Amino acid sequence: MLTRSFYPGGRPHSLLGFGAMRLPVDEQGKICYQKAKEMMDRAIAGGINYFDTAYPYHQQTSEAFLGKALADHPRDSYLLADKLPVWLLEKAEDVPRLFHQQLERCQVEYFDCYLCHALDAERLEIIQKYQVLPQLEQLKKEGKIGLLGFSFHDKPEVLRQALELHHWDFCQLQLNYADWAVEDARQLYELTVEFGVPVIVMEPVRGGFLAQPPQQVADILRQGSDRSMASWALRFVASLPNVSLVLSGMTTMEQLEDNMATFSDPRLPLTEEEQKLVAQAGEALKGLRSIPCTGCRYCVPCPMGVDIPEIFHIYNSVKLFGKGLGGYKELLERKAGADQCILCGSCARACPQGLTIPGLLEKVHLELKERLEQKK
Repeated sequence: MLTRSFYPGGRPHSLLGFGAMRLPVDEQGKICYQKAKEMMDRAIAGGINYFDTAYPYHQQTSEAFLGKALADHPRDSYLLADKLPVWLLEKAEDVPRLFHQQLERCQVEYFDCYLCHALDAERLEIIQKYQVLPQLEQLKKEGKIGLLGFSFHDKPEVLRQALELHHWDFCQLQLNYADWAVEDARQLYELTVEFGVPVIVMEPVRGGFLAQPPQQVADILRQGSDRSMASWALRFVASLPNVSLVLSGMTTMEQLEDNMATFSDPRLPLTEEEQKLVAQAGEALKGLRSIPCTGCRYCVPCPMGVDIPEIFHIYNSVKLFGKGLGGYKELLERKAGADQCILCGSCARACPQGLTIPGLLEKVHLELKERLEQKK
């Protein structure tokens, strides 16, 4: 397993980190402990020693799962990252309360990395209003936090404000070759270079989208090698000089094995020719229209039972690959389709991508319903 280091004293960490946001689940949507534990143990055996979780992941069960799954491994054998749910803060005293609740859930005495979760313009104001950073710096002095950073979902001008606010140890950004070409990921990355803040990458495969990209994109990349599509996406971000670690939220053992193979190969960095192919793939994506949902599931549960991430997944599959329409018919039959939306807006407020979800659901329902009627 290839390693890098942004930790004090030059302590090495695996270049590949395990994100505990998309663990295998059972039919009720609960973490399948046995399968997930087997993946954790295999990851550690394969050299992965960085694990990332957060308060809301898996409906607030991811932290407890990691605490139990990692309990039989020496604490100094892995690095654990968790995040402060900034949106839950109502007073300054909430910071230590939530922090110690997270320590208890994870069954640890300290976090190697701790982040202000999903900062945007509104949450930047919250962390200043409730004196969050002085409190977290104090916890750092007490040895409860190793490195202090933040994850981010907003525009470049807001990222500049965040970087100017504090001397951060690192920041976590959504970087991938799709957002590099279509969104403002390049500008975000270049700001971190300007401020000299190391980057941890999240969503390198764009919620799984780049593991099975549209045919025209896959055809371009296959000109370079027969590596998996996910490997191309991971190697792209790992080749960026200011990237210290790449997180992947893995659901299956097959995904884990493929990713470990990618990050165990010394030929990891893209060659000049491969960089050109990835740039061409990014350009090809510009001509395609889909909903940039990463499947993070921050928007659910919906009060009306609408399965928002699955609806967007089906829509993108139908638009980009011409398949999956039957899945929407099943959602409609289960009363989990977009037609159940009551426009309450709770999903949009929770979306880190800033998607106008109610409006998109209306659009998706009309298009998919029309396609279903045409098939009758």
